[in-house]
Amino acid sequence: MARNRKPAIDRSIASAWGETRDGQPLSYNRAPAADLAPWVARIYVTKVDAPQDYRLECGLFNDSSCLRIQLRGEWTAETATGRQQMNRSALFFGPHSRRMPITVEGSFTSVGIIFRPGACHTLGGPKGSEYLDRVESLDAMGMSAERWLRLFDDSASVEDWGLAMENELRAMIAQYDGTEPDSISTRFEAAAYADPSISIKQFADNCGVEQRRLERIIRRDFGMAPKQVLRRARALDMASHMRGVADQDEAEALALRYYDQSHLIREFTELFGMSPRQFVETPQPLMTLALETRQARRLETIARLAPGEIRPWQ
Repeated sequence: MARNRKPAIDRSIASAWGETRDGQPLSYNRAPAADLAPWVARIYVTKVDAPQDYRLECGLFNDSSCLRIQLRGEWTAETATGRQQMNRSALFFGPHSRRMPITVEGSFTSVGIIFRPGACHTLGGPKGSEYLDRVESLDAMGMSAERWLRLFDDSASVEDWGLAMENELRAMIAQYDGTEPDSISTRFEAAAYADPSISIKQFADNCGVEQRRLERIIRRDFGMAPKQVLRRARALDMASHMRGVADQDEAEALALRYYDQSHLIREFTELFGMSPRQFVETPQPLMTLALETRQARRLETIARLAPGEIRPWQ
């Protein structure tokens, strides 16, 4: 399915980092410092100003765990363990198997670290499978939420915020002797970005690992079975295309990952809770911000984009 209309826009809000050519909101997001790259996929800051009585009903769909520090806004998330309401807080989000409904009231600011698959496990945290579609406070996980919240002085620059988060991570990594995620998960992440139609058996053979062992590692680090991970990657790439935050030169290749239009509609509706047409015709500011961050990371991983280079949608 090629994108044949501009995605709907919510003009009542304004992102601090502007918008795409289509008018979609942008966040500040970048690759981590080189020494943190084995564990961290992305550093991001989202800052959106909205009317006082503004209420956003949207969603998130992340393919990896992340640490989210929410500095502004009144948030509600429909998680695997029920509805959770959150204001100023430091939270751990597990990977998603499908779109997680999110409501935000008022202006909002969210700062965070997106981890690479398996990174949390190697740093003494949970496996991806243990927190699938879940949200937990850092305090409940034995970490100090207040310590993270104190990093974000309103007078500091956004880059200062990013550097402060990276320094906190370095201290955590040092506690675990710099143990890196399993190389199989690292390779599978890159493969899912490049071509989510790959054969699981062929990938296992290329890695020199039994397929059952591969499946155990992927389920532990990604939260789902390998086929589900690839299905999710395919849908997220298509969603990015629909929202105008993808490289349009890939449009035909992305569409050909689905057998036909009915295959796309069926899978997309199951994962996102709405049809592709509804997804395009309904403003999706929060979802679009997350998709743009993921797509920037993906294009850098598959070497279609250099770190810091202007992205095709900007």
